[in-house]
Amino acid sequence: MQNNRGLKNYVPYFIIMIAMLGVFVLNGNVLGGNEEYNYRTLQAAIEKEEMQEVSVTVSEVVLKIKGKVIKDGKEVNFTATLPNTDEITKELMDSLAKKGIDIKTIDAYERNIFLDTILAIVPYIFIFAVGYYVFSKMNSGAANKSLEFGKSRARLEGNIKVRFNDVAGADEEKEEMAELIEYLKNPKRFSRMGARIPKGVLLFGAPGTGKTLLARAVAGEADVPFYSISGSDFVEMFVGVGASRVREMFKKAKQTAPCIIFIDEIDAVGRERGAGLGGGNDEREQTLNQLLVEMDGINDNSGILIVAATNRPDVLDPALLRPGRFDRQITVNLPDRKGRKEILEVHARNKKFESNVDFDVVAKRTPGFSGADLENVLNESAILAVRENKDQIGVSEIDEAIDRVLMGPAKKSRTYTAEEKRRVAIHEAGHAVIGLFLNDANIVRKITIIPRGMAGGYNMMTPKEEKMLHTKSDLLARITSYMGGRVAEEINLGEISTGAQNDIQEATRIARAMVVEFGMSKLGPIQYQSVTGSVFLGRDYASQQNYSSEVAYEIDKEIRDIIDTAYEDARRLLTVHKRELFLIVDALMEHESITAEEIDDLMAGKTLHTELEEVIENTEESIEE
Repeated sequence: MQNNRGLKNYVPYFIIMIAMLGVFVLNGNVLGGNEEYNYRTLQAAIEKEEMQEVSVTVSEVVLKIKGKVIKDGKEVNFTATLPNTDEITKELMDSLAKKGIDIKTIDAYERNIFLDTILAIVPYIFIFAVGYYVFSKMNSGAANKSLEFGKSRARLEGNIKVRFNDVAGADEEKEEMAELIEYLKNPKRFSRMGARIPKGVLLFGAPGTGKTLLARAVAGEADVPFYSISGSDFVEMFVGVGASRVREMFKKAKQTAPCIIFIDEIDAVGRERGAGLGGGNDEREQTLNQLLVEMDGINDNSGILIVAATNRPDVLDPALLRPGRFDRQITVNLPDRKGRKEILEVHARNKKFESNVDFDVVAKRTPGFSGADLENVLNESAILAVRENKDQIGVSEIDEAIDRVLMGPAKKSRTYTAEEKRRVAIHEAGHAVIGLFLNDANIVRKITIIPRGMAGGYNMMTPKEEKMLHTKSDLLARITSYMGGRVAEEINLGEISTGAQNDIQEATRIARAMVVEFGMSKLGPIQYQSVTGSVFLGRDYASQQNYSSEVAYEIDKEIRDIIDTAYEDARRLLTVHKRELFLIVDALMEHESITAEEIDDLMAGKTLHTELEEVIENTEESIEE
């Protein structure tokens, strides 16, 4: 059956070959653009058509006549083969002579027989050569694919130019990796002490924190071969292919040891075995088993350092994380303020900036940004500078780039009505006033009422100090800040809008976490909800609610109390600081975007507002009515 299927694949090629042979053999004259004349049609052509370049090849048996005629204004080649008799030859020569046509007589026995033979068989040689090439490619392609199917997909990279100087904001992580470099350069130093270097290093953290860059920097510093592969490159449809690729990968790595094997997104192949609905995936689990065997030391893989990266360490198989395999697990965190400044300086090496650009200020404005985000900020700012035909990147371009990364490009074509614009300004000013006058609240960095993404406006608020832990006061202050926009609308416009949807969602999420996860309520330090469980069933299914309906009522009551308290605190602050609120509103209506420095000037009274009192009085009168 297999051989029959193979023959069927060649049928179209056989048909093409036969057709080409038929065209050459049976209709070669048509391919050459010739017309074949007999004796009558040749005499008619001599009489009626304009004939030129006639040659007659004379042999003992036949006459071969070749030439050109002008037919319907076009030049056409013709050939004729006639018997060589005295009568036919005399009549033909007389007819050509009467028309004054030059005749070139060729003796057939004086022609180059070898050249004629070569010219006759050239078309057939060409056809068979093409056919042989096509068939050989088909056979070799199928054979090569079948042989390469189980080969490793790891790409060998040499002469890597990335160094530790190119990795910023990860000082602790670089310290952990530094001794690996020393081992790759001088392994005997460790063996004399009886130390065993980790066989595997697992880097995990948020996307964009530089895990791949850190692995490449280790290879660059150690100056060793670097094999890179993705976890998805192992898994195929057929069981056993991935395991074969793992064996082949380690076989290649041994030949160039010491070296580094970097497996990106290892969770694609290293997920926990037997988990999920319907059991596991046989091919993936076979691949994982082979990877565990290769790393376990059954085979001598000395000099091979495996570095893997993932965003999901929680889904990895426990056997993969035990000592002897991935001995060292390094968390690559988001950079702090100092790290963000260093990252910005690294990515600013090939860019031109104005003298007033301060990367420390930019780092202060970008908490929670990863290294990839910061690189994108500087790249966007460079694009904006080019768009404005500027020679250097300024503060305004960086400011706009940060807004683009956070919220997307400005929707300048979206128009507000005057009423909507004022409502958005009051909403955003409400958030800002809470940030200015509430202890433990985040600091306002920028306010804008220019629509971006799905938002009509937004406040950029950053913490006074970056913390690893958050107190109850911090969380309550954040909830109060979220309530500021809705409360400002209610107090000053007498009506609320849908603009606070996302604020309410975030405030509710924090309040619920305080009650059911953090134990920050009257219910005490009890965790009523956890998210541990099988990650393959979805987060909603994985969450566990181990409490009765009575406790559920108490949880809802505590969440409501937290939100209500924050709402009243926001109302009190916005009532007391109504003047400051409308200072910010008026500035937003005029400039659409204001920064922290401009807000400080407003609060210090440096900007005069002649219509401020009138605006406040008119608003208060409308509320009372």
